[in-house]
This record gives sequence, C-alpha cells and structure tokens, in this order.
Amino acid sequence: MTPLSGPLASYGLAGAAALAVWAGRAAELPARWTRVELDVLDAYPKAAAAMRTAVARRPDVIFGPYGSGPAVAALGATDELVWNHGGATDRLNRPRFGNALNVPAPASAYFSAVLEAVRASAATASAVVILHVATGFGREVARGALEAARRIGFEVQAHEFAAGQATTAARKLPSGDVLLVAGAFADELAIAPVLLDRPWQAAAFVGAGVDEVLAPLGATREGLLGPCQWLAGQGTSLDEGPDADWFVREFRAATASEPPYPAAAAFAAGVLCGRCLRDAGTTESQALLTVARRLDVRTLFGRFRLDLRTGLQVGHEVLVVQWQQGRRRVVWPPERAERPLVLRPV
Repeated sequence: MTPLSGPLASYGLAGAAALAVWAGRAAELPARWTRVELDVLDAYPKAAAAMRTAVARRPDVIFGPYGSGPAVAALGATDELVWNHGGATDRLNRPRFGNALNVPAPASAYFSAVLEAVRASAATASAVVILHVATGFGREVARGALEAARRIGFEVQAHEFAAGQATTAARKLPSGDVLLVAGAFADELAIAPVLLDRPWQAAAFVGAGVDEVLAPLGATREGLLGPCQWLAGQGTSLDEGPDADWFVREFRAATASEPPYPAAAAFAAGVLCGRCLRDAGTTESQALLTVARRLDVRTLFGRFRLDLRTGLQVGHEVLVVQWQQGRRRVVWPPERAERPLVLRPV
C-alpha cells in the first residue's frame, strides 16, 4: 500500500512498479512457494484506513507507503509486520513501532553527512543556519543536523517555519557560512530564490538530493548539496539480489522511465523480504522479525542492518551529492566520491 494518487503519487507509483518487477522477475522464494501475488492499494488520502483495508485481506507480507507521514499513520494502524521502504523517519522506532522493518536511513542522518563533507572541505566555516518546516520530518532532519554540527564543531542556529510561511521565514533568516534547508519540496522551491543570492560557503537542500525536485531552479541549482539515499551508477558490492544495472534495465522495460530512489528502496525491500522468507521458512511475523534483526547484507540499495535497540536502519549510508555542471555528483563519503566538493564563491 502506497500513494497512487495525491502529491506523493509519482514516488508511490514508482515504488509499486519496482515491487512488481521484484514479484515477477526477482522473487527468490523458498521451495514451498512458487510465485508472488502482488495486490496494490492506494494509501492516499488516509494511510491508516488503507492499512486496515490491507490487513483485512489477510496478506502474507505487507509493504508500507512512500512518505514519512503516511508511513507513520499506516504502521500505527496495525501490529502486523510491515516492510517500511518509503518512510525515512526516526519515529518508526521500537518499542512503539516494533512491527517496522526499516530499509531507508532515517531523516536525522540526512544532514550529518553533509556537514562532515563541508567540514572536510571548508576548515574556515563556523556558522551553520538551519531552516526547517514544522513537521515531524523537518524536525527530525534538523535535530540530526544540530547534533552533528555540535559534534563537528560548528556554531548552529535552527529556525522553524509553519506551513505556508516558508518565504516569510526565509526573508528573516540570519546569514552564516553554511545553509541547510528541510521543507516540503514546494517550500524548498519557494525558498531557494530568496536565499541563494546570499554569500553562503555551502548550501544544502533535502530536495537537491533528488533529480527532479529542484529542476525548475535551472542554473541556480548549480553547487547545491543534498542527501541521497541511492543513485543509479553508484554500484557497490552486494550479496543479495540483482545488481543496480539489472534493476535499471528491468524498471525501464516495465515503465519506460528511470527509477528514482524510492523505486530502488522498494525493490530492495522485496529482495530482503525474500531473504527473510528463505531463512525463516514461514510467513509468521515473529520468525521473520528474528531473521531480519540479525541480517547484515548488501542489496543494490546498499547495506541493511537494523539497530537492535531502536529498530532503525543503521547500515545504509547516506550519500552527499552536489550539482556540478548540471548533474548530481557524489562528493561524500570520500571512498565513493566522484568529484571533490566545490565551495560556492563568496
């Protein structure tokens, strides 16, 4: 169940298409099962109601929705085990959400890597300014950035804005060396022209990590940093499931489009589900949870390892990308960097 309509539909549809590729062409099941019947439900506009509908159909496996808000609402409506491939949120933790199998890195990790990259490239930068929306996701991103900034040695100020107040908040924002912005994608588009004419040494937007989100900015996007859960072509060694090249080919063939990161996360959830089914030999929730909690494997999406105390994803590594000459280039971590980080002219 995932958004098939509404503002998150493009990513929900991509995730559903990726799971269809897994179900039809890559589901490595135990011998007692021969195929996957994939039933897709629309999680918009009420994810909790959609989850109750899904559970009533008595499925063997449940894959959750794209979007942090929908994921929290959906998993809160059931005690059944759910593969969370689309909610990059710290809220889906134990003990409240002991039924969540979290595939993406949580939102609190998004700007930690960005600040590490900036610190390595700009020893003179000292002041970080954070502008974030007053939602659970925005606050999680900001909290992770605050903790990282203090740990690394930045002075930091965080400023919160309510829905519909992004531009007003941006105009009042103080200046600094490093700008971090976490808002709804529409908010970030509105904020960018207001803020990017200031002399920041580095500027990062959550939306800059995704190919299409800030495309309307055109050349203004050049130099922006962003966190990225997955990038096609950034292949790593894996020990479970098909590689990224295979997945991109199959996704293209099925949809005539390129897979965004939510598609890769959803496909990886399918691969991990298959591994757990093979190891457990049953669809019983406690057996699958026990297997998942001890897994430490790499899929095309990256490493999967759950924190035993919180249940959050701690194996998956967030990449930092920078827009350079019109393309996203990985600039952090160093061992995966395609290009060095370029500071903005001040």
